[in-house]
Amino acid sequence: MTIMYEWRGDFDNASLDALHADGFGHPVDPADWRARLERHSLGWVCAWESGSLIGFVNVAWDGGAHAFLLDTVVAPRCQGRGVGAGLVATAADEARAAKCAWLHVDFEDRLRPFYVDACGFRETAAGLIAL
Repeated sequence: MTIMYEWRGDFDNASLDALHADGFGHPVDPADWRARLERHSLGWVCAWESGSLIGFVNVAWDGGAHAFLLDTVVAPRCQGRGVGAGLVATAADEARAAKCAWLHVDFEDRLRPFYVDACGFRETAAGLIAL
């Protein structure tokens, strides 16, 4: 099947809720994704296969040079097929087109091979406070 990547793709909240729950392994927790994204994001990328939402990444930003990846998720049945790397590549292209100079991502150690090896991020020192 062909996978289509769409910048600022038109999705419904229920589909993204279901994908998020499936991909992150938690119960469906309804959210108004559309309002959240419109308020805080440079954009987002949807991955579609046969009309179904199979992947998503949010590109938040500071309104200037820095963009940030959040909520990168691929349906478990589609993982290992390059869908996540395609989402990140599209996000990077669109952030670059918006004149961002940097694309940031935080990740758990188990995701290092994906973000560093498959997507080309370089490791940097960073800090985090759990709130």
